[in-house]
Amino acid sequence: MATWKQFEAEAGEVARDVRQRFESAETHVLATLRKDGAPRVSGSEVDFRAGELSFGSMLDAVKARDLRRDGRCAIHAHPAANGDAKIAGVAVEVTDPDEKAAFTTGGEPPGGFHSFRLDLHEAVMTGVEGDELVVRMWRPGRGVETFRRK
Repeated sequence: MATWKQFEAEAGEVARDVRQRFESAETHVLATLRKDGAPRVSGSEVDFRAGELSFGSMLDAVKARDLRRDGRCAIHAHPAANGDAKIAGVAVEVTDPDEKAAFTTGGEPPGGFHSFRLDLHEAVMTGVEGDELVVRMWRPGRGVETFRRK
C-alpha cells in the first residue's frame, strides 16, 4: 500500500503540485467501476490527513457501493490553467469508528457516511512549459518519470 506520505517522501515536488491542484478547488471527479464494469463518474471532495488522502460519500450512495465492491478508482482534480492532476489507486473503506472520526471535520453528517482512504498506485501532473506538454508520473518505488511532447 502506498500512502500519501510515501508519495511525498518519494516525489516531494510532484506531490506538492498535485496536492496544490486538489486543494485549489472543493470538488473533483471520481471515477469508479459499476457492477457491469462500465465507468461511473461522480463529484467528490478529498482531504489530506495523517499522511493519507481520504474522501467520503453519503451513506449507500452508488459510488460507495461501487467502491465497496471494487475499490479501483481514479480522481481527477478540478481542471485549471496551471496544471492538471490525476491520482489512481484502490479505495479502502475506513470502518473503525475512531479512525473514521479522524477523517471527519465538524462531526458526522446526518444519516451517516462512508469514509475511504486511497491506496495510491499512481499520480500524474500535466502542465505546459514553453511550447511543450510535460507529464510527470509517479508510481510507488519507481520515482518520477517525465514525458515531454511538442
